[in-house]
Amino acid sequence: MSIGHRAKAPGTVTAVLVAAALSFSLTACGGGDGEDDADEKGNAAVSTPADIAESGRPGDDGGSAAPEAPQVLATIKGGNGFQFTVHSAVRDDGGFLTLAGVVQNVSGKRQAPPVQWNGQEKQVKVTGRSLAGITLVDKAGKKRYYVLRDTDGYPLTTTGLSAFEAGRSVDFFAQFPAPPEDTDSVDVQIPLMPSATIEIS
Repeated sequence: MSIGHRAKAPGTVTAVLVAAALSFSLTACGGGDGEDDADEKGNAAVSTPADIAESGRPGDDGGSAAPEAPQVLATIKGGNGFQFTVHSAVRDDGGFLTLAGVVQNVSGKRQAPPVQWNGQEKQVKVTGRSLAGITLVDKAGKKRYYVLRDTDGYPLTTTGLSAFEAGRSVDFFAQFPAPPEDTDSVDVQIPLMPSATIEIS
């Protein structure tokens, strides 16, 4: 019986090899030239640069426009090496007007903000270097507006300014009482800097 089994083994091995070869042939031929499989497997998940350029987006908003540059109401540059760029002057619901922008050291060297920016009041001097000395002038209404104070007497403006390295810039804000609704522009006056007229929004 063992001889009979040995005689049948080569036929069994041959059948297995033929089946494997047929399976390999079907696999190789069934996909055609392989491009269909690549399309089915790859295109659903991969976008080429050409696809993105054609669709006009990498995002869902239909474009990849660069963020808009902030609005500039005024650029104020003094002889002390500092420059203020005012970006907004917005009326708030509580009857306030908030001035906001950036102050930058454009002198090319390290320097401290002038003490005159602090204002003259004793209370604001305890906050350190600040912008409490900024005022707004309504020329039509013949009124000057000072930076508001909180209940403890501290100014509602950027405080704690330290020395500016060359090129350093700092965002700033200052809050004032809002001029009347029919006042659409005011002059910004910063100690040691020229005044500039800005529009209120």
